[in-house]
Amino acid sequence: YNFKFISQKEKTMWPKSWWLSKTEPVMSKVVWITGAGKGIGQSLAIELAAQGWLVAATSRSVDDLKSLESISKKLLGQIISYPGDVTESDEMDQVVQQIEVDNGPISLAIFNAGNYIRFGVEKFSLKDFKRQVDINLFGTINCLSPVLLRMRSRRSGHLVVMSSLSSYRGLPHASAYGASKAALTNMCESLKVDLEDFRIKITLVNPGFVDTPLTEKNKFPMPFLVSSEYAAHQIIKGIKNHRFEVTFPSRLTWVLKLMRILPYSIYFHILRKLK
Repeated sequence: YNFKFISQKEKTMWPKSWWLSKTEPVMSKVVWITGAGKGIGQSLAIELAAQGWLVAATSRSVDDLKSLESISKKLLGQIISYPGDVTESDEMDQVVQQIEVDNGPISLAIFNAGNYIRFGVEKFSLKDFKRQVDINLFGTINCLSPVLLRMRSRRSGHLVVMSSLSSYRGLPHASAYGASKAALTNMCESLKVDLEDFRIKITLVNPGFVDTPLTEKNKFPMPFLVSSEYAAHQIIKGIKNHRFEVTFPSRLTWVLKLMRILPYSIYFHILRKLK
């Protein structure tokens, strides 16, 4: 992909409308982004459209998608709304089919839709657990399945799956969220080599804390919090470099990578101190 990135210094030297509208275009390609209405998905849609992509944006919020379409009028590329609920598999089949009928083959699919329902033992809920897994895990699979079917027949494409650094090890009050994200990470690892036989790339994204409407609800400290624009930049950079795993911020990544290899006795001792 012929991406061109604009440095933070350049952005501060010119009005925002300039660096969004004057970026050199990439080849005309179609990217599908789920969870595009807010947060990381929204920032990804804007930055990719600024670089000349045709962005098919999916979200349950029609108003958010209309806002993105309006923003894209000032960009090199275009953002087109395809509303839908990722937990509805038939609906996602229809969305994928309509995107390709309208715009041509999806060459890049970013499965970003997700949710975080925080609860511990006191409020452990089967309903909330299932809802978390339905959105984060099966919501991703509902979207991946129809896209993969088409990419496999074309023997080309790039899949991007949004997991989390919390997938590395179990964390307090995140039994459902962590389990759903760990499943996504394991799924991507399992698919990686098989996809190579069909010339399909896959990128696993494991972010830390990102400043989004979802994390604004958190009432606990979020170390090394980054903006959604920073997150989008790191993800696109990883896609460009064909990396399997994209993680950020680096300081939190290395802390959790180290904790992943600690013996249980030490790991649980640390968790008790942090709780």
